[in-house]
Amino acid sequence: MMSVATTLYAQNTVVKQSLCYAEREHQQLSLDHYTLFDSEAKADDSAESLRPCLIFVFGGGFAGGERDNEAYIPFFEAMVRGGVDVVSIDYRLGLRMLAGIDGDVRMMVGALRNAVDIAVQDLYTATNYVVEHSEAWNINPRQIILCGSSAGAITALQAEWGRCIGSEAAQVLPEEFRYGGVIACAGAIFSTSGRPKWAGEPAPIMLFHGTSDSNVPYNCASMFGVGFYGSEYIAGQLDKLGSPYYFYSVAYADHSIAITPLVEQSDLILQFIDEYVVRGAQRRTIAEVVVLNGTKGKTRFSVMDYLQSNYAR
Repeated sequence: MMSVATTLYAQNTVVKQSLCYAEREHQQLSLDHYTLFDSEAKADDSAESLRPCLIFVFGGGFAGGERDNEAYIPFFEAMVRGGVDVVSIDYRLGLRMLAGIDGDVRMMVGALRNAVDIAVQDLYTATNYVVEHSEAWNINPRQIILCGSSAGAITALQAEWGRCIGSEAAQVLPEEFRYGGVIACAGAIFSTSGRPKWAGEPAPIMLFHGTSDSNVPYNCASMFGVGFYGSEYIAGQLDKLGSPYYFYSVAYADHSIAITPLVEQSDLILQFIDEYVVRGAQRRTIAEVVVLNGTKGKTRFSVMDYLQSNYAR
């Protein structure tokens, strides 16, 4: 099944194809492929003509959200006009139905584990779909970039971490496949077995996070080996590995950082893709932003604070 956003195109117009990429648990999972229509384009499969492709995963606490939310569209169009195709995907929302587990920590942990796992599985499936269509779409399969907001950022980081440690779920990816990069707006890694350690060689990672985020930990929040490990923790792991990354940290910013980089830093994201993904820059960049007329906020939160912020009724 396929639909195209418009039928009459002006040259260099951003166009969208909607496609079904999988069916899971009687649910059709679709993606939107955004690209630039060029009436004068000619077939060219040389490496120089192939475009990077950003796979976007929406936010919503694994309970809600939409791949084509109006808030994301200007970002998608900015990426496409900057030379990067965008594929925005559906994924199964494992926490859509939370009834019956209020106050039961064990059931909540199990539900979170399942929600993250199935989101990552769907992201891997969508990745395979993009790889399979890369030639037809004129996309460079070595420059497929994961990008997400909030729960989507968790999914993107979890997927790359799973690929690096050789998780069972990652075995569905093509042999020797590597993501070109990861861009996470207020993301983290979820672990039920203590502090997650990175293995292998991660893709270049761009991290956006606010120090007063009460929805996704800036550093980490764990209890009895179960918790979320955020951007500051991930940057420390990448330091130990000697891996390239860009960490954009905003003092006292809250969970709004899940969205504001998509609105305000699209040029910076395009620069990261050009320098780190396309040209292979081997460096670490840390931007510590302080809003001079801003207000200070709380920067330490408990696990229960995070659960209350996301799932309080």
